[in-house]
Formats: sequence, C-alpha cells, structure tokens
Amino acid sequence: MSGGDWERFANLRLLFGYMYAQPGKKLLFMGDEFAQWDEWWNETSLAWHLAPQPPHAGVQRWVGDLNRVYRDVPALHQRDFSPDGFEWVDADDSQQSVLSFLRKSPATNEAVLAICNFTPIPRLHYRVGVPGGGFWKEILNSDATAYGGLGHGNLGGQEARAVPCHGRPFSLDLTLPPLAALFFKGPSARGSAPVS
Repeated sequence: MSGGDWERFANLRLLFGYMYAQPGKKLLFMGDEFAQWDEWWNETSLAWHLAPQPPHAGVQRWVGDLNRVYRDVPALHQRDFSPDGFEWVDADDSQQSVLSFLRKSPATNEAVLAICNFTPIPRLHYRVGVPGGGFWKEILNSDATAYGGLGHGNLGGQEARAVPCHGRPFSLDLTLPPLAALFFKGPSARGSAPVS
C-alpha cells in the first residue's frame, strides 16, 4: 500500500469494513487480523511481536468487532446469498469516492447502512438516503480511536429526517471520516416515526 503508516492502517481498516459489509462469507489470511507487514509464508511463523503495538492492536480490535457485529446483526449475514439482502443506496458518487448500501433482513425488518469514504478527505454534512425515519445508531466506525483512527464520527448515530435523498423518503446528514467505513443500524421498519 502506498502512503504513510496512518494511511496504510486506515486503508486496511476501510478494506476490512467494506469486505464485512458486502454479501458473502469472509476470508482473511493468517496475520491479516493484526496487520502483519509481510505476506504470510508457510516457512515462518506469524509476526506476533507486532500485535501489541498500537496500530496493529487497533486493527486486531477492529477485526474482532467486525466479527462480533457480523455474527450478532442478522441483516449482515442472514440473506448473504439472496438479492433481497442487499440494496445500493449510491454506487455512483465517483466525484467524492463514497459508496453506500443497505444490508437487510426481511425476517427481522432490520437494515444496516454501510457507507465508505475512499479518500483521505473528511466529508462533512454528507447526505445519504435511508428507507425509514428514527434513530440510526452508529454501530461501527473504522476511524474510532480504539482502532487507531482519528476519532471522527457521528456521536453514536443520527436521527433520520424527512428529507428525500437517493430515491428514499428519509436521509441522514453524516460526517464521513477520511478513509473510513461506517455501519449504522436502523430502527425496525415497524414503528419508525418520521422526523422533520
């Protein structure tokens, strides 16, 4: 990866966040979970001495939290191989290098918004459409200081407003940290109230 260490670690956390948000099962090679510098090779052991160092420990914590959220949130795994488990919100924002999509669980009426900023530039007041009103809780943010990030985010979540965007009746006004993946869990489709 190009760039300095901060960019490399941020890009790796972004890559893992993007991968875990996508449909399909996940695969990491040995050493990836703590950002080993060298490619895994069967003739040597993993570089475990790196794991306690703060940036590597941050990546390891991020992968652990991604695994827990993936396991615990049905929208991220129940419909991995069905078209009704995934929906693009905006796949066309090439000007700002941002992708956003929903993972859905029709069985639980649950939705998770995944949004990724692929640039080292923070995006303030980035509006993204969501299918329902209510509070969208920020459940993961790869830029959190616990993972080695800068700590930019959305103070735990945002209320969806009745402002149409991306063909949806509600939207969120978000802060997108640089080189970051964010996950927001929406309220159940039942009982979400509009906010104006």
